Amino acid sequence: MRIGVWLLIGLNLLMALGSIWIFMRMAPAIEVIIDQNELSLQACEEMLASLAMLNQDKTINSALKGRFETALKRAQDNITEKEEPGALESIRNGFSDAFAGNISAQRNTISAIILLGKINRNAMIIADRRAKQFGYAGAWGIVFMAVCVFFAGMLFKRSLSINLIKPLEEIHAVISANRNGDTMRRCSGSDLPRDVRTVFDGVNEFLDK
Repeated sequence: MRIGVWLLIGLNLLMALGSIWIFMRMAPAIEVIIDQNELSLQACEEMLASLAMLNQDKTINSALKGRFETALKRAQDNITEKEEPGALESIRNGFSDAFAGNISAQRNTISAIILLGKINRNAMIIADRRAKQFGYAGAWGIVFMAVCVFFAGMLFKRSLSINLIKPLEEIHAVISANRNGDTMRRCSGSDLPRDVRTVFDGVNEFLDK
């Protein structure tokens, strides 16, 4: 009985620790998506906004170029995908001409920024799928452990019935029969555990005396 109780406690503790481990593994995966790719997407938005606000005022254009360079620097410092360096190189080579008013350079720079954003969005989608797959695997793992706990509980219930409930019922029946005048009734049963057989023998010896 003690072994069965400790087994159930151990399985429940294992399931709880497994659940905590799964959630702890999923949280960093989601955090990576936000920290790595979201930063590059924000830089892309700022670069596009700077190009969109170009006008004839050189002072404003100079300030916009400064914002563009700052955003580009953040994107360069946050390279996480192997396709990003090519897009960043195109942006770096063409943005000066774009701010100088070169229409072709503006189009090429905008295309490169859009490509950079697409690369990071695809990376976020892939990372999200990976996190979901890990979550699904973890959920099924918990279900498997729960099923194991269920069957262990059923086995423990059966053991409880055989080793405790039925022996107590037998002892109760024998004592009740003795009180009612049936002094020949004794505790009996087949395939009894050693502890139960010891108790039965003690009760029968007491009744014999």
